[in-house]
Amino acid sequence: MFLYNVRIALKSLQRNPILTAIIISGIALGICISTTFTTVRYLFARDPMPGKSDRIYYVRLDNWEKTRAYPGDGAKTIPPQVTYRDAMELMRSKIPVRQTANFRGSMFVFPDPKVARPYSEGVRLVFSDFFPMFNVPFKYGSGWDKKADAKAEQVAVIDSATNEKLFGGANSVGKTIRLDDRMFQIVGVLDQWRPSIRYWDLTQNYLQPPEMIFIPFNLMPSMRIGTTGNSDNWKGSGNTFDDFLASETSWIQYWVELDTPQKKEAFLEFVNNYTRDQKRFGRFERPLYNRVDALPDYMKELKVVPPQVNAMTVVSILFLIVCSLNLMGLLLGKFLARAPEVSVRRALGASKRSVFIQHIVECELVGIIGGAIGILLSLVILSAVEKMFPIPVEIALTGEMVLSAVFLSLIAGLIAGIYPAWRICTIQPAMQLKVQ
Repeated sequence: MFLYNVRIALKSLQRNPILTAIIISGIALGICISTTFTTVRYLFARDPMPGKSDRIYYVRLDNWEKTRAYPGDGAKTIPPQVTYRDAMELMRSKIPVRQTANFRGSMFVFPDPKVARPYSEGVRLVFSDFFPMFNVPFKYGSGWDKKADAKAEQVAVIDSATNEKLFGGANSVGKTIRLDDRMFQIVGVLDQWRPSIRYWDLTQNYLQPPEMIFIPFNLMPSMRIGTTGNSDNWKGSGNTFDDFLASETSWIQYWVELDTPQKKEAFLEFVNNYTRDQKRFGRFERPLYNRVDALPDYMKELKVVPPQVNAMTVVSILFLIVCSLNLMGLLLGKFLARAPEVSVRRALGASKRSVFIQHIVECELVGIIGGAIGILLSLVILSAVEKMFPIPVEIALTGEMVLSAVFLSLIAGLIAGIYPAWRICTIQPAMQLKVQ
């Protein structure tokens, strides 16, 4: 019966191709706009590590000056990063399953002269737990171990693009790369990895791609590697690099992995006890206020999904509804024009239910065709939006977004056709039949 209704619907659409094209175009336009904006929102809002994000916590301490709070929205704002000295002390905790302090720096890469000229590259200094904590994929090798952390060994992990550039894409584990004035042994090569947001560092432009080179964090003091990211200071950072490390400058991101709520509470108490102890030395003069926030909560606090994107997503869906309501009049006129035909069917025994279902199937067929065209149009628009970004951002329709577009297409077809379908099946046959 369903296939019969589909055949009838296709014949009905072929009777008036111009009207059919107008109706399908209206659905396609609404689906195109709504799919485009829901996809852009999904780029920001999707869980970066499904099933694990709620175990990853970002740690912040209020080391700001006594007389005023850290500038920002709300009464209880604190620096978004921690000082080097605090990060190193907190790293002593045995409570987290994994933990890492990290920051972004810059170093010069000196490849083989036959391959490329020296160039400056962004480098992230991390602890070995960084890679399993943030689900970093490897093509060759792996990250370094905790012994390399402790000894500050000159080892490195490079991404696939750097491996392609310097080693032709071959397995380069065990080979060396010169960074600044030191030689580093490569222990791992990342697989293709381009998260929609750089969720391990939300203090800067989180749409940037991952760093191309990773080295042990503990190399930083001896190599005097400064940050190329954000930093905050209210007390001065001294004249030397050692003074900077000992200062109240907040510039380190510190993450922990806690697998139970009890560990989260225990770690927060550990942090609070640490700041209480530091108060005895004249630090942390403000009222005790530290934060240990799960990654999803931290993303919401930072409004990783901009309010403008949320607003435009709602507007785009409302636009689709308006398109559907406007098409209702066209479908009503089309259906009422075949009232004599429907009356004959009713007189021959067709039920109101069968007539209603037949017309709903036609409306949903229009919705599906319009939705397919709208999805294709959204691919074109998303490609254009991707090129408009000042940094490389991959914006693509996922399976979830395609299913969402199909669902919206069915809803749009239903909204546009439910009243016309109901109206045509309620017409009395006797009013349309003429006695010859």
